[in-house]
Amino acid sequence: MTTKRDFYEVLGVSKTATQEEIKKAYRKVAMQHHPDRNPGDKSSEDKFKEAAEAYEILNDADKKAQYDRFGHNAFSGRGGGGGYSSGGMNMDDIFSQFGDIFGDEGFGSFFGGGNGRRASGSRGRGTRGTNLRVKLKMNYEEIAKGANKTIKVKKHVKCNTCDGSGAKDKNSIQTCSGCGGSGQVRRVQNTFLGQMQTVTTCPTCNGEGSTVTSKCNSCKGEGRVYGEETVTIDIPAGVQEGMQLSINGKGNAGERGGSPGDLIVLIEEEAHPQLHRDGLNVAFDLYISFPDAVFGTQVEVPTIDGRAKIKIPAGTQSGKIFRLKGKGFPHVNSYEKGDQLIQVNIWTPQHVSSEEKDMLEKMLESKNFEPKPEKNEKSFFDKVREMFS
Repeated sequence: MTTKRDFYEVLGVSKTATQEEIKKAYRKVAMQHHPDRNPGDKSSEDKFKEAAEAYEILNDADKKAQYDRFGHNAFSGRGGGGGYSSGGMNMDDIFSQFGDIFGDEGFGSFFGGGNGRRASGSRGRGTRGTNLRVKLKMNYEEIAKGANKTIKVKKHVKCNTCDGSGAKDKNSIQTCSGCGGSGQVRRVQNTFLGQMQTVTTCPTCNGEGSTVTSKCNSCKGEGRVYGEETVTIDIPAGVQEGMQLSINGKGNAGERGGSPGDLIVLIEEEAHPQLHRDGLNVAFDLYISFPDAVFGTQVEVPTIDGRAKIKIPAGTQSGKIFRLKGKGFPHVNSYEKGDQLIQVNIWTPQHVSSEEKDMLEKMLESKNFEPKPEKNEKSFFDKVREMFS
């Protein structure tokens, strides 16, 4: 399996690069490896796609933030279908989404225009769909193990009647007469510096290269209708509250055959009735009686995936913290795993009977019940520091 290169390395920019710097860097790399400049060169084609993939992520503020935090794993899930377009982007996708990056270079005319590809500045057919955001609740066990979730998403979906074209039938789609199907209008102007060529989006077809003469009755020419889709999401283990996952192509369908947007999944954690999350660690407050603290006992405590027995030694002090190694959450981007921290609290009754009061008063007379902390006993601040070290 080929290891993906760092997206910043692909474009030759730093993590602090601005959106404009990222755009300029992508344009430079894409122009260098453009298929029309390197006909038949598979290596250049792969680099051209790799640059488009990097730009797709780094040019989107949400996706860039996820990538900066989690790397490629932020989108790959556990090898499932979530994430960015990746190697699945074909040339039409790239030119459709990022064609405006190439400006007025006009590859179709100057670099082997006979290949039949629409000019690279063209937007391509249709309008890209918008992204959708949904919230997904997960309990502690699902977060710890990862989960495969199936949800129903209400959104714009492709019209089945016209297969997304927006036309009544195949004969109702015609090549735009204004641009000849390129989606662009080129104009040559004479200036004191000589002739200058400008390229603009065709106003007749709005850059699509074709026009619909008779609209589909079901979608009224949009190529999409409002409906519902069932989406399966593979959630990696260790996600946290507020983390976002991007599912490529599962957002709103585009108009008239345009590529769909993405589905942005926002993770929400369901509160656990007994446990509390602290990063990778899990915390639990254990309450025991005074006699159990004196004589020692064995108790069961809840964990993320069931219950565990722990031994409380005789003479355990209130505030003592026990650690269950590896019983916390896994790290979403490494093999690191947290622990479960159990803090012992000695329960003090608020009301006692006359008989209990007599017993307690007798204890007061015993020097053995006077507080005598050992020198090596850790302070509260030491314990807190140890918990988060």
